[in-house]
Amino acid sequence: MKKSAESDESSSRVFDDDSTHMERSGLGEDGSPKYHQANPESISEEAKQKERDFRKKLNREAREVISDSIHKKVKLIVHRPDYDEENQQEYVRLCQGLMPIVQEIARKTLPYLEQEISSDFARNRYYGSKFQADSVAYRDYKYFAKKRPPTESPSLVVGLRVDESASMSAYGRLEAAKRAVIAVYEYCQLCQIPILIYGDTADVSRLEQMSIFAYADFDKPDANDRFRLMRIHARSNNRDGMALRIMAERLVASSQKTKLLISISDGQPKAMDDYTGSYAVTDMKQTIQEYERKGVTFLAAAIGQDKDVISEIYGNERFLDITNLHEFPAKLVRMIARYL
Repeated sequence: MKKSAESDESSSRVFDDDSTHMERSGLGEDGSPKYHQANPESISEEAKQKERDFRKKLNREAREVISDSIHKKVKLIVHRPDYDEENQQEYVRLCQGLMPIVQEIARKTLPYLEQEISSDFARNRYYGSKFQADSVAYRDYKYFAKKRPPTESPSLVVGLRVDESASMSAYGRLEAAKRAVIAVYEYCQLCQIPILIYGDTADVSRLEQMSIFAYADFDKPDANDRFRLMRIHARSNNRDGMALRIMAERLVASSQKTKLLISISDGQPKAMDDYTGSYAVTDMKQTIQEYERKGVTFLAAAIGQDKDVISEIYGNERFLDITNLHEFPAKLVRMIARYL
């Protein structure tokens, strides 16, 4: 795993330079998230228009993805949730005790992002890390060679899909999912890993049979995305195969070599009129197989009563059994770290 050319900080500098680290992660001096009071009126009309244009783009692309699938007749809307001061406060509350764990995992991960050894040196430089004795004869003072910076972008991109079905409201699953999403988001920010976080639900109305909520998107990163995550709610039914297809297609289009798509869910797929049982399971399995051939790796984090069904759908090798919800955030972040 190698850092992008735009980044010239080593892992030690990221954590030794407090100001750089705090600015990147949005954390205060005590490690807690910092935020400013939401003021929608301060957003310029130009920024609002760019947000609307981006939402239209997401809708257009999502509908194109499903146009040749069994979901082509499903009425779909992609939302770009806003946030308010209450969401900011909830984010700070859920972060308590979580960020030190995330920072520690990131601290251990960051060295893998550095290009420690390079045989590619640019010669004839006035300064550098390697002295070229044979260049002294030219008397032009260009006696040094300098290691070329890495040109590769980070080789991992992460997609996180959150099931927002009504059953997520039971047994503390929703808050556990939010804490896990926060942990993944902040970890990816610290490690500069592109991140896509979408939630979904089905059957909100007859005119909106499938709802996608774009909380964070690597095509339009925003420091305030962390507060949008607090809009994750338990809503209605779930049409898993459709959500996975839309997100997997986004990952396929990314330039990163390793494409990881994680689904957080508490139950088996079920949506009107007949998206349930073997029909829905077959669709999910076919979607997983199709996009695995295109390079996407799937993982399922099961946090509900249908763990056996979810395991059967995804397969044991793609299944993460979350029995202890309190350990869920750290367990999920460590799982992502394995793919670096």
